[in-house]
Amino acid sequence: MAYNIALNFEDGVTRFVECRPDETVADASYRAGINIPLDCRDGACGTCKCHAESGEYDDGDYIEDALTDAEAAQGFALACQMRPKSDLVIKIAASSEVCKTKGQNFNARLNAVERLSPTTVALSLSLEGGDGFGHLAGQYVNVLVPGTDQRRSYSFSSAPGSAELSFLVRDIPRGVMSSFLRDDAKPGTQMEFIGPAGSFYLREIRRPLLFLAGGTGLAPFLSMLGRIAVTGSAHPVHLIYGVTNDEDLVGIAQLKQFAVRIPGFTFSCCVAAEAGDYPQKGYVTRYIEPAHVNGGEVDIYLCGPPPMVEAVRSWLAEQGIAPANFYYEKFSPSGAVTTIGESHRQAA
Repeated sequence: MAYNIALNFEDGVTRFVECRPDETVADASYRAGINIPLDCRDGACGTCKCHAESGEYDDGDYIEDALTDAEAAQGFALACQMRPKSDLVIKIAASSEVCKTKGQNFNARLNAVERLSPTTVALSLSLEGGDGFGHLAGQYVNVLVPGTDQRRSYSFSSAPGSAELSFLVRDIPRGVMSSFLRDDAKPGTQMEFIGPAGSFYLREIRRPLLFLAGGTGLAPFLSMLGRIAVTGSAHPVHLIYGVTNDEDLVGIAQLKQFAVRIPGFTFSCCVAAEAGDYPQKGYVTRYIEPAHVNGGEVDIYLCGPPPMVEAVRSWLAEQGIAPANFYYEKFSPSGAVTTIGESHRQAA
């Protein structure tokens, strides 16, 4: 028996390795060609200190200088000592380059392009050759636009473990990927992507969750909700989904299905444009209620365009709300893939 270990590096690259209960995470990683930094294998130097974000493990033997009791209580561990008791998600305090690894290349075929609205399409892919693929709910991949040398980044809207990989794509009139999907995409078209990547992913649920989505920033939350539908949650989950115009609202049927499948999950939507017919007008902050932030004892996840992210951050500061954890991802609808301080992806 082996457990699935997700190693998430500082640059957002994620690699999955299999680790037996009788071997350490460091040994399993080295066996897979991933060199987690370490100066000893005795729990004495602390060089391989990492943070376990979910799962159970035996933390092994170590000295106080390498790992304090307070750090261990916060989920820190030494990769050279920890042995898994379940699947794990581990944050590694080094870049993938330092660890002599990188994102993996995968070949896929296009299954379908479904127009969800005048502004949004759903893209679905299947891996070729039955290759295994794992990702954390909320992560993205860099997709090569067929016939070009350009890549665009999209968050999964499908849950981890799904046979079909799905994404939401904003239809931009002159967007490179948008043009391909409108004019040239056909079932069976060969496609390639690199990943998974991103530090915006669902952590272990220890308190109520507030999800804030803007536009196609709904995609990672559909993936997270798909995961929660399988694992369950002992805490309430509320999602507020905001768009610019009525025609931008997509995925409502899926959200209604999740509201049935997940006890404690609720959602609301809003449209910024005053001229539309949708009854709830304004921005997502207008619909954040005191119960949703639970006196600050809440984990907030936010995915949307940069102005939305900055507006929410400012609103939280103005209201004096300091959530236990605040994870956010910004995306831009145009240009080539770039990286800024936090997780960042392209949508066009």
